[in-house]
Amino acid sequence: MTDLSQSTRHTLSIRLSADGFSFSIYTSSPEDKASFRTFRVNPQHSMAANVKEFLAQTEELDRPYRETNILIHTSRYTSVPFELYEDDQSETLFYQNLPRQNNEVILCNILGKSNVAVLFSLDKLTHQLLTDHFPKARFFASISPITEYLTIRNRQSAGHNEMYSIFHPRHVDILVFSHRRLTLVNTYRASDGSDKNYYLLDVWKQLDLDPCTDRLSLYGTRPLEETAGFLKTYIKNIHIINPRTEFTHTAMNSVHEVPFDILSLISCE
Repeated sequence: MTDLSQSTRHTLSIRLSADGFSFSIYTSSPEDKASFRTFRVNPQHSMAANVKEFLAQTEELDRPYRETNILIHTSRYTSVPFELYEDDQSETLFYQNLPRQNNEVILCNILGKSNVAVLFSLDKLTHQLLTDHFPKARFFASISPITEYLTIRNRQSAGHNEMYSIFHPRHVDILVFSHRRLTLVNTYRASDGSDKNYYLLDVWKQLDLDPCTDRLSLYGTRPLEETAGFLKTYIKNIHIINPRTEFTHTAMNSVHEVPFDILSLISCE
């Protein structure tokens, strides 16, 4: 277990999703203990109501930490090439690509490695609850650390074009790199495995990726061997990302079921 008597040495990373909440506590040293916990949410309640209960019932969240990160798993985001981004135009850019909703704030992550700005939304009450409880917290769309990590990973590869697909219970994230540059990042809502495969193959076809030479990398908290077996009918070069061998330098590597976005955030720090 993590020694919380020295919590000011640790980083707290909270992940909020419609599928459930979780948080991790760790330091930058792989030798230190790390911990990870999940929290079930009531799907009949609003995000703010679930967050309020989460904060009230989770003792670990009341301690001071060296740093606090809050990751929002959402499909309500858009990426903007950094050269086109202007801070005072965040709302305009966001609502050019997504339908307007009431009572939300628009937040921004600047991704230096990927050369894009990710704009995402969070309802105002949830944002207020979190900023009151964690005044110095950093907010991220969960796609942001994933994009940064995979940008670095792709640049270190052999240079082939590559699609990454991150499988979630109700979504699939798809990122594509061509000639070591990010060309697409999107999240598709899909609960059924066949629907996720459809989006993946449709994007592959639209971007004219080569089924023989380009690579598809898959990641999911559940085994993906059956998915990979099906996709090999259409794509020859498929790789399943194993977090145990992918993130060898972090203490979170030994903890089961840690989401890919939290592992990516730790790796990029």
